[in-house]
Amino acid sequence: MTVQASWPTNTWYVAFSSDEITDKPQGRQICGQRMVFYRTQNEKIVALADFCPHRGAPLSLGYVNDEGDLVCGYHGMVMNCDGNCKSMPGQRVNAFPGITAYPVEERYGFIWVWPGDAEKADTDLIPKFDFFDDPDWAYGGGVYHINCNYKLMVDNLMDLTHETYVHATSIGQPEIEDEAPDSFKDGDTVVTKRTMESIKAPPFWQNALKFNDLEPTADVDRWQISRFTPPSHIMINVGVAIAGQGGFDAPADQKASSVVVDFITPETETSIWYYWGMARNFKPHDQELTKTIREGQGQIFSEDLEMLEAQQRNLIDNPDRQLLKLNIDGGGVLARRMIDKILKQEASAS
Repeated sequence: MTVQASWPTNTWYVAFSSDEITDKPQGRQICGQRMVFYRTQNEKIVALADFCPHRGAPLSLGYVNDEGDLVCGYHGMVMNCDGNCKSMPGQRVNAFPGITAYPVEERYGFIWVWPGDAEKADTDLIPKFDFFDDPDWAYGGGVYHINCNYKLMVDNLMDLTHETYVHATSIGQPEIEDEAPDSFKDGDTVVTKRTMESIKAPPFWQNALKFNDLEPTADVDRWQISRFTPPSHIMINVGVAIAGQGGFDAPADQKASSVVVDFITPETETSIWYYWGMARNFKPHDQELTKTIREGQGQIFSEDLEMLEAQQRNLIDNPDRQLLKLNIDGGGVLARRMIDKILKQEASAS
């Protein structure tokens, strides 16, 4: 009996950032499938099953030849970009069964892969994030490998109440708990919103105000708007504005705001690749500022990593324990329901 995986497959996931893929093959497990990614000489991105049909060696241990084909590092089997056996020294291999070639697309500085039915792959289904291509915005980010189920990361980002405790020295503050979030479906997405008025900004946002030439100790209005797009992409509009200037809608010179970028890619049932970053539209050409914000955000997300991995260990050790659902969990619950609906649709179509 085949057990249904907990992730959708007929969808696009971030596999790598663009700068991670060169002509040197890179292996990665995505949605339980071992894949190899590389560039040809004309910059074409290729994604194949990381499995040589000769003896099962990982093709990621091979190299790319001058013709843009992938050569196995074990016995020299040559695989073309379509996953077909092309040649092998001293052997006739054209009739050998090939391997899976995955639909792949480069967009927004990331490599996207479709791990499901290739005939259903449609690049128009990649979510649109215009700020990546807008020169008035700057982006800086990184990647973490985290030993937790991808839905735990979705829960984490759709309920930011934990900031008060996990991120007490950076973005957390008691006022977060005082304002209940509002969670709802918006078409094919889930939104969780929280606003706080006339408060002091926490340390991270005091620095952001200073970077934007505003008084860091001034009273501010703060907002957090998490938007989940299936299967596991989350954009969070966050920021602070000088109190009374309109909050989220305040003029640009009266606020410091950004979009927290979260691409969550399942590796296994208990591990993920997590691409995180922050896009901002103030001082977009200040590279030192981008570096400073990226370092600060990286430290914040490392705190989540420790908590999520400990949470996953507890859940593995206590598989029969029922978890509580509170009003602050509304966004995560709606997101999980959306994922479950997609999984049922995929199961019924298979």
